[in-house]
Amino acid sequence: MSPVLVTGGSGYVGTQLIAALLRAGNPVRATVRSTAQEAELRAAVRRGGADDAGLQIVAADLTADDGWPAAVAGCEEVHHVASPIPSVQPEDPDELIVPAREGALRVLRAARDAGARRVVLTSSFAAIGYTPKPGAEFTEDDWTDPDTPGLAPYPRSKTIAERAAWDLMERDGGDTELVVVNPTAIFGPTLTTQVRSTMLLVKAMLDGTMSVAPRARFGVADVRDVADLHIRAMAAPEAAGKRFLALADDPAMSFVEVADILRRRLGPLAARVPTPEAPGDDPPRPIIHNGPARSSAGVRAPPRRRSWSQPRACATSASWRVKYY
Repeated sequence: MSPVLVTGGSGYVGTQLIAALLRAGNPVRATVRSTAQEAELRAAVRRGGADDAGLQIVAADLTADDGWPAAVAGCEEVHHVASPIPSVQPEDPDELIVPAREGALRVLRAARDAGARRVVLTSSFAAIGYTPKPGAEFTEDDWTDPDTPGLAPYPRSKTIAERAAWDLMERDGGDTELVVVNPTAIFGPTLTTQVRSTMLLVKAMLDGTMSVAPRARFGVADVRDVADLHIRAMAAPEAAGKRFLALADDPAMSFVEVADILRRRLGPLAARVPTPEAPGDDPPRPIIHNGPARSSAGVRAPPRRRSWSQPRACATSASWRVKYY
């Protein structure tokens, strides 16, 4: 059995995806920027209930060509999860746009040249619904306009990178198929000990750094659902050439509602979460439809045992980490 390649193996989504693949009996090859991350990655996979004996770890960076041909060699299936996610938006958008776009193209070219059957790329709802639209109703057919006034560097980077990926594969993809997963805001259990992605937001709410809740409305997805959707999108023949939105059954949420969940579930440990919302007009609450991901029998994620807004949360006074089940 050929190994399944997962880029960005040490990340929030990457670790969950690797653990799920290993639990299913698939050998996995994961890329990290430095092999110094190997011990932590293996520990994260074991926290996910997987045996890391089937895991190979190699070094490859989105900003350089070195390492990618060797990383994809012999892999029929490639999950391209790696992409820069900033803790704060950079002043120069190219700090995100260039590595996101060029990294995606590097992985796709290497996969094509190695004869990979399919690449499943992690994009984002940021590439779909960050341009205002009457009714704020979005589907996989929508695209964010990267020239939208005031658009932050992160959604610009996700949109430009995904567009570049589709353009390359439609023009010169050979026999390699492309599928894209577009998650809404990802929450859920982290297998890593490092603070990443939306866990930074949860941490900021719990430690009081976020004293006022930003006035925003957003869809949510469980990180394990995102991993499941990746696996199903890789397996289903009908998924080739399509985008799949990943989101929970919950309606779009606000940071105030997230804060309320933390208070209800964690009690005194959530004493610092913000109560007031930033002043201003209420933004529209997006209506997000993921028809293809729900209607395609081969791709649909299984009915979840949980709703994100009704988690079992656990935390200790010695750690800010919160896990949602």
